[in-house]
Amino acid sequence: MVLAGWFSCEHGNTVTSAADIQAIQRKLRQWYRRERRDLPWRSTTDPYRIWLSEIMLQQTRVAAAIPFYERFLARFPDVAALARALEDDALACWSGLGYYSRARNLHRAAKLVAAAGQFPRDYDGIRALPGIGDYTAAAIASIAFGLPHAAVDGNAIRVLARLLGEKGEVGSAPTRRRLTTAAAFLLDRRRPGEFNQAVMELGATVCLPGKPWCVRCPLSDFCRARAGGLERELPVKSRKAETIRISLTLLLLLRGDRVLLRQREADSKRMAGFWELPEAGLLPQAALLGAVGTVRHTITNHAYRYAIVKAKLRRIPSGFRWISAAELDRIPLSAATRKALAAQGFGSTRTPS
Repeated sequence: MVLAGWFSCEHGNTVTSAADIQAIQRKLRQWYRRERRDLPWRSTTDPYRIWLSEIMLQQTRVAAAIPFYERFLARFPDVAALARALEDDALACWSGLGYYSRARNLHRAAKLVAAAGQFPRDYDGIRALPGIGDYTAAAIASIAFGLPHAAVDGNAIRVLARLLGEKGEVGSAPTRRRLTTAAAFLLDRRRPGEFNQAVMELGATVCLPGKPWCVRCPLSDFCRARAGGLERELPVKSRKAETIRISLTLLLLLRGDRVLLRQREADSKRMAGFWELPEAGLLPQAALLGAVGTVRHTITNHAYRYAIVKAKLRRIPSGFRWISAAELDRIPLSAATRKALAAQGFGSTRTPS
């Protein structure tokens, strides 16, 4: 049944009975234990591993994150190992996953944790680490330490907006505050980590954008959107930014098993220190031998199309370096370059998602 006295998003009153809240928690818990996906970070309460998974899952699909998660742990099995590493080593292991500020912050935070002697065990301490916001701090605190903090990510926002029939734009501050308050109100404080993961799992696998599978939802009887036939209209989102399309030419210069790359400046605003194929404009003296393919890469609302052109050059200017195929997996490499080299069958570079 639909709750007659459900939490009112419009007026902020919380008049739902304790029995109803317990029923929601129970149904969600039973569903999660039966239907949850077997993901590598769900078999641990190690805060380092939970932290790593949460950072990787920012802006990255689960299927794409899993191999990076496993490879990263093989290279840096604990926070002390990551703290001892050079930043370039961390970036090289992260290379292909994108949004590299995540890896830089992870490395900076690991040094702070190692210096402190242990991972912080309270929400405020976790929240103070570089690269950790409200959601990530709540997820780590609840899953690793059983602390009663509601973790509200994009999946949870979608579940809550439909459950409550929230008609405000979910990107607005007032709506986010209402939904965050509702999440704390509904939180199973005895099992906060399991509850948070269950809500996120429901949003990731059942309460999907556009086409929710309401017939499979354990909370469908309580859902205001479902009752009002609004499950496909909610949540209300702001209009997406228009896609900006950019076409560039990258030069592929080969010398045996080596490829010519350039390293971005340390003060570059994007991907500082990463290696990449040179854009044509950087080597105007190069002789072009012909196009060999194209690759595409998207960053937020920027859609890049790279034409890959083979070229040769008599003299290599400063700032460029011949990199062997064997070195490619040991240096931070831009995603576009990784895709371009993989498409040409050069080296053993991992193809990013």
